[in-house]
Amino acid sequence: MSHSEMFEKYADLAVRVGVNVQKDQLLYIGASIDNAPFVRLVTKKAYEAGARQVFVDWADDEVSRMRYEMAPSDSFSEFPEWKKLEREALADKGAAFMNIVSASPDLMKGVDSQRISDFQRAAGQALEKYRQYIQSDKVSWTVIAAPSAGWAKKVFPDVEESEAIEKLWDAIFKAVRVDQKDPVAAWKKHDETLHEKADYLNNKKYKQLHYKAPGTDLTIDLPAGHIWAGAGSVNEKGNTFMANMPTEEVFTVPHKDGVSGYVTNTKPLSYGGNIIDGFKITFENGRITDVTAEEGEDILKKLIDTDEGSHRLGEVALVPHQSPISQSNVLFFNTLFDENASNHLAIGSAYAFCVEGGKTASKEELAEKGLNSSITHVDFMIGSEKMDIDGISEDGSSEPVFRNGDWAF
Repeated sequence: MSHSEMFEKYADLAVRVGVNVQKDQLLYIGASIDNAPFVRLVTKKAYEAGARQVFVDWADDEVSRMRYEMAPSDSFSEFPEWKKLEREALADKGAAFMNIVSASPDLMKGVDSQRISDFQRAAGQALEKYRQYIQSDKVSWTVIAAPSAGWAKKVFPDVEESEAIEKLWDAIFKAVRVDQKDPVAAWKKHDETLHEKADYLNNKKYKQLHYKAPGTDLTIDLPAGHIWAGAGSVNEKGNTFMANMPTEEVFTVPHKDGVSGYVTNTKPLSYGGNIIDGFKITFENGRITDVTAEEGEDILKKLIDTDEGSHRLGEVALVPHQSPISQSNVLFFNTLFDENASNHLAIGSAYAFCVEGGKTASKEELAEKGLNSSITHVDFMIGSEKMDIDGISEDGSSEPVFRNGDWAF
């Protein structure tokens, strides 16, 4: 199958399965100018599916870098009001949202970490209402990827830039099943498989999960009425969508006050245009009490200090080491892919739909149920072929959920 054929299939998959555009629906796309040809193809597919209007929010890595190097320091504490209102207005009208990630993992290397922290906090505060739409599944949304030169060379440093970009496209096509004869049918089958795992865990209703691996000994309480989810979601209008492509996880929420022990990352974390690696996080009664990192420690500490909620966890996700992305042996330096090769956790806000009644609950009601609230949500990878996880029931009995990095059931 040629690259042009796979571009077509990928764009079609993003529109039909990712956001599942409906007739007369609005679509917002956030993307880099590096991928203008692909964005145009996605836009064409969206209109063919019946979209009323497609809005593209373009980004340019070079322009973004210039700002971080040259703009006044106090400007990073500001977020454009019109961008905030745009997202909220589109969400109010039931628009679908697609983010096409492509930035280099090293885009902001060497930039003052305070500038990065200030921007992340300002954006998080400004987009809180929009994020609530996303995290309660009120609107359809998806995150997909397309290569940039900087990202491709980070993943494949030993080949020329053009070859690196082509190799990264191939890795993305395989990860999202575009290389298969009928990607839409393949995703339907994949969705069913992940929901079978989620159904098993929902029937178990574990009170706790206990993680054991080199550098990790962690116990996580699960709130009463927690819900395991996987792959496909349903918005408030009853339309299905796929929030992440690729996805290999089933996930739920931890109790915000019920995490104790320590955990060590197993893959680098790309955050704010920097790499964070070799880090260990210690928890007591849900709150992070200590953090160390071999690379990017200052950036990680500033992430954790974003607000009170960023000192706690908002997501627990299970991904077998035998997942296709893990077995590809490609380190993507991009959380969208690397989190789907590894068990992971997320610092920050919890997904409201992962608890009974959560989609319609108020912020205060969610807190009473044990869900964490924050203006940030950042996943980090902790899984490996050496990880065991036990599920602990209300009566204190324990049974294996993961053994040697893979499902134990």
